[in-house]
Amino acid sequence: MTNESTVRLVFFMGILTLLSLWESLSPRRVLTTAKSIRWCGNMGIALLNTVALRALLPVLAFDIAVMAGDSGWGLLNKYHMPYWASVGIGVITLDLLLYLQHILFHSVPVFWRLHMMHHTDLDVDVSTGLRFHPIEIMLSMGVKMAAVAAIGPPAVSVIIFEVVLNATSLFNHGNILLPADFDRAIRLFVVTPDMHRVHHSVVIRETNSNFGFNFSWWDRLFGTYREQPAAGHREMVIGLSPFRDAKRLTFPWMLVLPFVGDAGAYAIQQRGREPLGRSDMNSE
Repeated sequence: MTNESTVRLVFFMGILTLLSLWESLSPRRVLTTAKSIRWCGNMGIALLNTVALRALLPVLAFDIAVMAGDSGWGLLNKYHMPYWASVGIGVITLDLLLYLQHILFHSVPVFWRLHMMHHTDLDVDVSTGLRFHPIEIMLSMGVKMAAVAAIGPPAVSVIIFEVVLNATSLFNHGNILLPADFDRAIRLFVVTPDMHRVHHSVVIRETNSNFGFNFSWWDRLFGTYREQPAAGHREMVIGLSPFRDAKRLTFPWMLVLPFVGDAGAYAIQQRGREPLGRSDMNSE
């Protein structure tokens, strides 16, 4: 295992453990489905994704950054600037790319079919931050590697971005209770669990909002920010309208869902739709 992989693994395991304990001690919502079944599926997907990336891709984003630095690829390697500035620009640019990619996966039907597996979770907790279809993970890594080659960020900025992305994906999916004043303060800079939970609402116009993962300002800047769910965090319905049967959301079904599942009416042009209530959420 490389030093880069070790750093990522240590941070990942530490944050996963911390947030799992936090969820047990101070949950934001009462879970509606069996946690053991959901966690088996979500952790299984995460393990499969890790194995697939290592087995199918000879290099990853960090390796591309090292090669870019050695060969002078990318815009940042064409200009002389302070090292700290290159690192900061690299992290911020990669985060903007992730935000735009997230919107793309809600906009293009074939990409939405892959991404909707993430949204079919009937609850949102720290394990949901690991629930991405393997094909989406492979595509995302390809986009990231191309971006690193084009931008030419220092390798350390890629490590920082990957560690922060893993941490914030676990954090902002966490079923954890934060004081309201604290949430309002930190969401000026980072995506909080209450902010991101809106994105997992069954309501179409709420699903197509709050696309940020790390930094919260992209949603405000590009007009995709929604402060709260219409039904409130404790009463909102999580998931997608066509997928309400937990028995059809186990590990094998999650893998085939993009090819056999109903994509529903969640295309991004539906963002202006009126919210759905509990009684009519299955009517679309």
